[in-house]
Amino acid sequence: MKHLPNALNPHSTRRQMIGRTLRCASTLAIGSTLAPLLAAAEGRGFKIGAPEWSLGRADPSCFAVAREIGLDGVQVNLGSPGDKMHLRQPAVQQAYLAAARESGLAISSLALAELNNIPLKSDPRAALWLMDSLPVVRALGVRVILVAQFFRGELKDDKEGTDRTVEFLKEVAPRAEQAGAILGLENYLSAPENLAILERVGSPAVQVYYDVGNSTDKGYDIYGEIRLLKGHICEFHAKDAGFLLGQGRIDFHKVRAAMDDIDYRGWIQIEAAAPHGLVSDYRANLKFLKEIFPM
Repeated sequence: MKHLPNALNPHSTRRQMIGRTLRCASTLAIGSTLAPLLAAAEGRGFKIGAPEWSLGRADPSCFAVAREIGLDGVQVNLGSPGDKMHLRQPAVQQAYLAAARESGLAISSLALAELNNIPLKSDPRAALWLMDSLPVVRALGVRVILVAQFFRGELKDDKEGTDRTVEFLKEVAPRAEQAGAILGLENYLSAPENLAILERVGSPAVQVYYDVGNSTDKGYDIYGEIRLLKGHICEFHAKDAGFLLGQGRIDFHKVRAAMDDIDYRGWIQIEAAAPHGLVSDYRANLKFLKEIFPM
C-alpha cells in the first residue's frame, strides 16, 4: 500500500485538495434537495440486497448472481485503485445500469470500500473520491454512499483522525445536501461516538451506516443502539460472524422491533458468511430475512 511522501504536509495537502474539489463540485448541475428524498423513504417497505463484493464480483455481472439468489438489488462499489475507481466513468455507469435493467433488479446504493485501505482521515485521494462519488450517485439514481472506516481507516481511539474526518465532512456535507446524497459512516464506533461526530458535522447528509454484525462483534447492545440512532441511520448491513442469519448471536426479530421503533424502512444488505456456498447460503439468508422484513 502506497503512502504519502514524507515531504508533503498532510494538512496543507488536505486544505488544497478540499479547495480544488469543492470548486469542481460547484459546477455540477444538481438541483435536487435532501428533504424530499428523506420524506420518500417513509413510504417504502423493506428491500433486501447484497454488496457486489459479497457476491464475489467487481463488475456488472454481480446482477446476474443477485438475480439467481432472488435479491431485490445490489450495493455497488466505486472501484479500486487498480481499476481507477471505475464507476466514475460514464461508460462503466451505463454498463451497471444496463445490467440492472436486464436483471430487473435495482442499484440500491454506492459504497467506497477502498476507504478501508486509503482512509478519509489521512489520505487526500480518499477525500477526492468521496467528492467524485456525488455525481456518480446522481447518474445511478441512488442516494446513499457508504463511507467505509475500517482497517487503516479505523477511527476508534483516534482523536486526531476523527478530527480530520470531521473537518472534511463539514466541507463536503453542503455539497452532498445539494446532490440529495447521504454519506453513511460505517465503522466500529459506538452509537454515542457516532452521534458525537454527526453533531459536530451538523448536516442531515451525514448519517450512520449500521452493521448489526460489526456492532455485535464490538459487544454493543445493537437493539438499544438502533433506537438511540433514530433519524440517523441511512441503511443496514446484515451479517453475524460466520453464521447463517438466524443461527448465530443476533435476534433479527428484535432488530425488526428496533427498526419499527425508529420508523426505518429501506434497504438491508446481506454481507454474511457463506460457509456452504454463496448461492445456497444467500438464498437461505434471504428466505430468513424476508419472513421478518417483508416488502
